[in-house]
Amino acid sequence: MPRKRILKLRCPICKKPVNSTDTDFPFCSDRCRIIDLGKWASGGHVVASPATDDGEAIEEGIRSDSDEES
Repeated sequence: MPRKRILKLRCPICKKPVNSTDTDFPFCSDRCRIIDLGKWASGGHVVASPATDDGEAIEEGIRSDSDEES
């Protein structure tokens, strides 16, 4: 019978080892979870918008302009 695989990762805030089966995973504690939430709320963490090629953006602008004229 295969054993359940347990991932050992590190808390993103304090870098302590954390098991994937811990209740606060991926954090080591509720304190680290709240610190991370505060960083998201204050703008410390952001999700980057997808990078686009300027040529693609120009082509899309031309297409949308020609659609409006029709």
